[in-house]
Amino acid sequence: MDFSKVEKIKEQAARDILEAKTTSSLKEIFNRYLGKKGIVAKQFFYLKKMPQPKRSEFGKQLNELKKSIEKRIKEKSRIIEGKDSREKRKIHKIDVSIPSKKPQLGHIHPLTKIIRETQDAFVGMGFSVEEGPEIETEHYNFSSLNFPVDHPSRDAHDTFYLKKDTILRTHTSPVQVRYMEKHNPPFRIIVPGRVFRHEATDSSHEIQFYQLEGLMVGKDISLANLKGVLEEAIKRVFGKKTVFRWRPGYFPFVEPGVEIDIACPICGGKGCSTCKNTGWIEVLGAGMVHPNVFKAAGYNPKNWQGFAFGFGIDRLAMIKYRISDIRMFYLSDMRFLSQF
Repeated sequence: MDFSKVEKIKEQAARDILEAKTTSSLKEIFNRYLGKKGIVAKQFFYLKKMPQPKRSEFGKQLNELKKSIEKRIKEKSRIIEGKDSREKRKIHKIDVSIPSKKPQLGHIHPLTKIIRETQDAFVGMGFSVEEGPEIETEHYNFSSLNFPVDHPSRDAHDTFYLKKDTILRTHTSPVQVRYMEKHNPPFRIIVPGRVFRHEATDSSHEIQFYQLEGLMVGKDISLANLKGVLEEAIKRVFGKKTVFRWRPGYFPFVEPGVEIDIACPICGGKGCSTCKNTGWIEVLGAGMVHPNVFKAAGYNPKNWQGFAFGFGIDRLAMIKYRISDIRMFYLSDMRFLSQF
């Protein structure tokens, strides 16, 4: 084997590498010279047949040839990659004068909006905001609120039972007794929160919804105070021209009890599926706290008086935003939610 052959291979490889324009052509050159069946590999085959000391010298030259080709390929690869990168930057060059795309902002859920607005209305009248557990005992949800043991709301057809004596609360009213057990009057509180009912769903009923409970206790609290506070709250949330009506109502934990309806905004009071063709939508129940509830909380009903009320937050949102179906609040449909 002529040692000059090694130099010729080196020169030819250098020319091939210099002429390469793409990474794929460099890969082909690598395989041609340094692959298992490449030109340099064939020279190592001849190495085995050479006598010493020529074998050592020729082996040294072949190793240097291999390193030289590898080095040139790496250098040319960096050049090609750098050129490709510059070309890509030219193609994707950012024009800072072009107006940027506006990011899609999140939206406050309509129920969250109405809860905040209602809270603000009562906080502005001196009420504080409290919370209570969604998983309740029958004692706080029913017994302490003067529900008879045979009351139909205790039945599994109306209430979600997790286990014996443990339920998903059906209203926010249990917080009344929980709060009174730990605080002395006078006070005024509101309690926003989620509640659950085991009932069929329709355009105005859901198995989960939100309420805002209220409780005011003092020495000389009367039904007149109740009427004044609730009328003011409704006007702050819906405006002074809101049409509503009072009517008698029954709730085990108040006596006397009242209910407030607001004229259906969907049909304008003419009657539709949302208001069940009555022209009115019930939004809250209220009344003077029953003496038995005071006793359950450890109060002497001869010394204290108070009123309690409960808003249906979903109903308020339906009225304010003219939503005809309560189920829309829980579908997570961005086409609906993005309107708020």
